[in-house]
Amino acid sequence: MDEIKHDGSYESDYQPAQTEILQNGGYPMHTFDDVKEIFSIYIHDDNDTKLIRKAYEFVEKKHSGIFRKSGEPYVQHLIEVAYICASLQAGPITICAGFLHDVVEDTDTTIEDIKRLFGADCARIVDSLTKIQRLKLSKRTEEEFEAEDHRKIFLGMAKDVRVIIIKLADRLHNMRTIAALKPERQRALAKETLEVFAPIAHRLGIYKVESELEDLSLKVLEPDQYHKIASSLNEKIENRSKALNLLKKKIADILLEHKINFEIESRVKSIYSIYKKMFVKGHSFNEIYDFLALRIITESELNCYEILGLIHAQFKPLPGRFKDYIANPKSNMYQSLHTTIIAGDGNIFEVQIRTKEMDEIAETGVAAHWRYKEGQNYNAKQEQKEIEEKLHWFRDFISISNESKDQNAQEYMDTLSKDIFEANVFIFTPKGKVIDLPNGSTPLDFAYRIHTKVGDSAVGALVNGVLVPLNTVLKTGDVVEIKTSKSAPGPNESWLNIVKTNSAKSHIKKFLAKKNEDVIRVEKIARGKTILFDFFRDRGYDDNQTMSLISTENLLKNYQYSTLDDLFVGIASHRPTPGAIADFLKIKRNDVKEVKLFKKENLEDDNCPVTVDNQTGFKINLGNCCTPIPGDPIVGYVTKGMGITVHRITCPNISNSKSRLIDVHWKTDLGIKSYPVDLVIECTDRVNLLSDILNVFNSNKIKCTEISAKLHPENMTTSVFAQIYVSDSNVLLNIFALLKGMKDIYDIKRVIH
Repeated sequence: MDEIKHDGSYESDYQPAQTEILQNGGYPMHTFDDVKEIFSIYIHDDNDTKLIRKAYEFVEKKHSGIFRKSGEPYVQHLIEVAYICASLQAGPITICAGFLHDVVEDTDTTIEDIKRLFGADCARIVDSLTKIQRLKLSKRTEEEFEAEDHRKIFLGMAKDVRVIIIKLADRLHNMRTIAALKPERQRALAKETLEVFAPIAHRLGIYKVESELEDLSLKVLEPDQYHKIASSLNEKIENRSKALNLLKKKIADILLEHKINFEIESRVKSIYSIYKKMFVKGHSFNEIYDFLALRIITESELNCYEILGLIHAQFKPLPGRFKDYIANPKSNMYQSLHTTIIAGDGNIFEVQIRTKEMDEIAETGVAAHWRYKEGQNYNAKQEQKEIEEKLHWFRDFISISNESKDQNAQEYMDTLSKDIFEANVFIFTPKGKVIDLPNGSTPLDFAYRIHTKVGDSAVGALVNGVLVPLNTVLKTGDVVEIKTSKSAPGPNESWLNIVKTNSAKSHIKKFLAKKNEDVIRVEKIARGKTILFDFFRDRGYDDNQTMSLISTENLLKNYQYSTLDDLFVGIASHRPTPGAIADFLKIKRNDVKEVKLFKKENLEDDNCPVTVDNQTGFKINLGNCCTPIPGDPIVGYVTKGMGITVHRITCPNISNSKSRLIDVHWKTDLGIKSYPVDLVIECTDRVNLLSDILNVFNSNKIKCTEISAKLHPENMTTSVFAQIYVSDSNVLLNIFALLKGMKDIYDIKRVIH
């Protein structure tokens, strides 16, 4: 088992012979023959062997003359990656891709070359690895870690589990030889390893890789704590070695007496695991009982429970320290019995009991379960499907990754970290399927993890057969059944306070946004229709005539709308303007032989802010196209049978109608009233742009009834459309000044429809 040397350095099971050459970091420099020696144990087909050798010879030639920062030939790194893959008993294609994983990035080789020489399957893996590799860490500092880079790494790995195996092998060798890098690069690489690679190694159950990645990262990031723990650990092991050997002999005698086949060995807890217990959970070193454990490997599950009974009969177990991971496996397929006993001399030891198959999976996780089996027809898609079925969290990982297009990178990483990597509560469906959730999760989190539609239609939950509120906190072992209804109203704002997982919150927000969009759409249809019909009324067309004019397929096709409602929504957002529609339809004004001002009997016009010299009782409307407000220079436009519509003098909709214009004036005593103004705010795109604009409106008590944004990806600018209410043009000028004082806003205009 892995041990810690007295100097604090990490030492693996593999001990190099005195004659072997050590590479940077103290690890042996392997050769192709070393790789072949390992894969020859389980790969015997000559064609597979030739393909692997072909890959090695190809990269040896392509990388000739290229050296690593440590001074070693670059091909040494490729050999070590292939060696680690072979140690995990990966298939021939995986080992080939391990050799080839950097050749496209670093040489003139193309993916098409890989496909032609090594096949489409190998080319797909190398392509995914190449895209991940192009996220150069050298462009980042410790303070500038980009969540977007991490998302791309995970998206690349989600496509094929073999990509993950190779990438973990690649990172492990890089961490082993990290001493050749500058200190800031070492810290950046170590931090990324802890944030990105160690968690996925853990979830895949590849303990050997996970623990070594964590220890090597800790040694870089917290060297003082690393060496302090290593020193204490070595001292503890030395002090307990005699007691440990005595316990081994006692247990061996008991098992031999009962004729049970077994192997017994010791296991030292990784330095990083001890570090987390001490500095994250607040335990002292002396409070950690499982730093040294005995591992008993036997033939069957029945033997495991039999051995457990014999040990408990001979030694006193510590209460609350027994865990049955055979009956309830961890989400990474780990199975074992754990118990902590007090030996006769008072020393406390953890004992782990498992079968050989369980032990292999405990050490190498998914790699052990899906080891290459020669002679069977390998199917990558079938393997991926099996992994998704066996590792239920991996299915969730892929689902979250596929849905991440609607999330920003930081949201995606937060979701992955909380919902996948921190999931340690295991809930059962009524059919026995296991669902992993983080601490504090509720039946609603469970419902959304099953399926989005189940979450959206949830109306109740049964936990262990008992009806409970949707905000009940779940615990490991609970059996949950969600009650749904087709007539359920769906999520509401309060659900966001109930759910724990980011993925559930994301689905609820999408539902609420869609619901709000539907309401806003209805409002925009009505608004767009009013704007267009008012425009045509001003030109002498009644509503029936207008509807007839716009109900043409050519009009919708020209503006790329499917329905009239879509067109009205577009008009409400200024795409297109009524004037543009009139030009497209070549609309001429209806001949008006007599302009007759419509006088409405008993018309109450005290609320109208505009007056006409020496005239009263006329219907006066403020134009929807240019939304005039007190203080704007204005003019009246006489409409047949409709009275007077007030426009701003600069409104283009009246530029050719001078014969029908009359003088109008703002009243001197307007009282307290506000009027709508449509704005377009031009900005450089950034995060929280809309939120910051709304904060300015709210803090200055500016009523905003509508706001939307359109991103222009070609130059990364955004146009924000907003409707606000103001009392006069002076107030509007002050608002302009406030907005222009904001970061990234470079222009503001009033909109004319």
